[in-house]
This record gives sequence, C-alpha cells and structure tokens, in this order.
Amino acid sequence: MDTQHPDLHPLFADHLATLKARADKALLRGGFDHLVIAAGRPTLQFLDDRPYPFAVNPHFKHWLPVTKAPDSWIVYTPGRKPKLIYLQPHDYWHVVPESPAGYWVEHFDIAIIREADEARALLPNDAARCAVIGEAHAALDGFAPNNPPDVLNYLHYQRSYKTPYELAMMRVASKIGTRAHRAAERAFRSGVSEFDIHVAYMGAARQGDNELPYSNIIALNEHAAVLHYMELGHAPPAHAHSFLIDAGASFHGYASDITRTYAADGADEFRALIDAVDAAQQGLCAKVRAGQSYPELHIHAHHVLAGILKEHGFVRMSAESAVESGVSSAFFPHGLGHPIGLQVHDVAGFQASDSGGTLTRPPGHPYLRMTRVLEPGMVVTIEPGLYFVDMLLAKLKDQPLAKEIDWARIEAFRRYGGIRIEDDVVCTDGEPENLTRDAFAAQSQGAAT
Repeated sequence: MDTQHPDLHPLFADHLATLKARADKALLRGGFDHLVIAAGRPTLQFLDDRPYPFAVNPHFKHWLPVTKAPDSWIVYTPGRKPKLIYLQPHDYWHVVPESPAGYWVEHFDIAIIREADEARALLPNDAARCAVIGEAHAALDGFAPNNPPDVLNYLHYQRSYKTPYELAMMRVASKIGTRAHRAAERAFRSGVSEFDIHVAYMGAARQGDNELPYSNIIALNEHAAVLHYMELGHAPPAHAHSFLIDAGASFHGYASDITRTYAADGADEFRALIDAVDAAQQGLCAKVRAGQSYPELHIHAHHVLAGILKEHGFVRMSAESAVESGVSSAFFPHGLGHPIGLQVHDVAGFQASDSGGTLTRPPGHPYLRMTRVLEPGMVVTIEPGLYFVDMLLAKLKDQPLAKEIDWARIEAFRRYGGIRIEDDVVCTDGEPENLTRDAFAAQSQGAAT
C-alpha cells in the first residue's frame, strides 16, 4: 500500500478522531489537561557506545505511522490540533529521520527540532497537568513520564477495538508476512539451513531483523519442540523431517503473526497430523465471534487436540480424560493465542474493564495470554499446537496415567519436534475475518495469474 494512496486519507482522519475522543475521556478520568507521548530514546549497550535497536513507544505509533523518530513527542490537548515535535538532527554519523510526509501530516501541527533537549520548550509548561506516557529515560529537564493508571487503563482497554484504518494496516502486514512465508517454505524444500531460510524470509518481506515485529522462529526437525526457538542453525541437518516457522511482518507500526508447519517429502504420517491440527485450527478460527469467551475457546481447543491425540494413536484415554488429567497440557503447553495490533502481544488481554482490574486465567492454564470475551473490532491469534517436548513427556512418564500413552509412537514422532498453526483473526458483527488465510489465498491467486 502506498503511503499516498487516497483511500488512506479518510481512514486515517476517522482513526484520529477516534483517538482524540478516547484521549478526551481518558484525560477527564485522570484529571489532566494534556496527553503527552514520548516516542522514546535509544538505549546504549553496557560499557559501549552502541545503541540497542530502537523500538518506538506503541502509544506514539498509534497516533501516526512513524516508527523511526527517537526523541520525538506528541502533544494532544482536547479541542486543539495535535502537535508533533519531531527530532531531525544535524548528524552525519547516522541516518536522519525523513521529513514528515504522507496522508497523516495535515492532521498535525509539526515543529522540527535539531537537538533532543529543544523539545522541552515546546511541551506544556505545567508538567503536573500532563498525562505523560513513555519510558522513564525519556524525561527532559523535570518533564518526566508519569504513566497515570487511570489514563492508561482506559486507553489500553479501548485499544482492543481496532479502527478500520488499523485493520487496513494489519491486512497489509499479513500480505507481507504470507509472501515471506511462501519464500521460506520454498527455501525449506530446497534443503538449506535454518539461517538460510531466515534470510530468504527477510528478503521476501523486505524487512530486516530489527524491522520485523518479533524474532523469527525457524525450526527444523526436533527444534520445533522448543516453543521460542531462535538459534538459527547455519548448517542444514543431515535429514530434514519437518519445518515450523513462526514469523510476522510490520506495516506502519502494525504487526502480523503467522505460524505454519510443513512435513518433508515422505513424512506422510506427520503430514496427516499437520492436516488434523490445521483442520482443528480452522474450526477454532470460525468461533472468533462476538460473545465468545476466549478462555472457554482455549479449553475447547484442548478437547479438540486431545481428540486428535487419540485418533492418531498417541493416547488411549478419552479426550475428556486427557484434558481433565492434564495430559493434553503436556502436548499443548501454551495458550491458544493473544491480542495483536500495535504490539505482537498487545495490551489489555486480561483487563476486566476500562477502569482496570484483572480477569484471571482458568486453573491449570498459566500461559494463556487473554481472558476477555471477544467483541467486534478485536483481533486475536488462534494458534493451537501439538509438541513432543522431552521435559514435559518425562514428567508424564512418571505419572500413573503413563500406561495410557503409546510411548513407541511418541518416540517415532520426536524427530519432528511439533506442530503449530497460527492465524490472525478479526472478530466482527458476523463472520470472523481471517487476515492470514485471506492473505495466503491472495498470494495463491496472484501466483496463478
């Protein structure tokens, strides 16, 4: 999507109007006159002058599609045009941020500064009347982030409901991610290493490590049993049995998060297991509807996956017994998914209301990342999985229920590591919108034409 595309102008105008209305209410609740957002400041590595990769404050990029302008600020006062204080330093050591341009600039009063400290003169005089959102080290001469809970609770809760502009950004992020996933699968089929697959992914996405929304998981064979495997082996394995890739893309500050699992040629039993998990995952995606409890959907996923374990001969017990006894958790040890948007694991997944509070996880499911009821505008990931994790299986082997497990069959599947299938799904007033499947379908249609 081109930044000058005319369709973005009305989408962004409506998006900004929504943010202003939310900010007005948040400031009223907190008793503040101004909302001030720090983009953030680069942090140097210990005992070095090298900065860590800069990650912009998600509140900052919520207001405008700028992700590479450290030491910049946004000031919003109800009833006034938002102000952008934009650092564009005189610097020949580093790339200077480009001059503001595109569909969003007309909506801001923009002040260019050349030194970070110059921002203080353009910020409100009375810091006590400001809700200042940002990291502590963004402070300037007594003007420091205070991150008031009343303001953040309201803004975070409302951020769960994506505007049409935000959904448009996430559709593009999904298209970029699926294009790169196709390239990664082709690289896997060619027999290269995890590192080479990662390079192929970045090349197709046209995004480097620091531009991607999270570190890619590129796992061959048993490495897929490590849920956050990020080592990137430089040599291809002697025999490739399986490939799990969990990788996303970014667009204008918004993320996609996509996982697929592939079987090598000849691994027919594992391919059949992937197909079963994929069918189950699509059934779970279809349940992303208004009024659906996300924790209840997570528990339902355990029952569905336990049924697959029985159907494919890994367990002899019923699906109900596998879930009640905790056996299913040894094969599916993580949560069903999480909110996604400006952050891969977006905020407010546990928040009880726009005033705060916490909705607790169901007992026995400590890694679930969302406990809210789904509502239109929410975007969540649906990512069930089945894994053969040695540590978890060893614990299971010591239990009386171990006799209900076919350990020889599990041993035969350990070389594959595991399976995860993940889509980004929008809850609407009716049928869910599957951003990931739609993007893959568009890729296939484009290849066909």
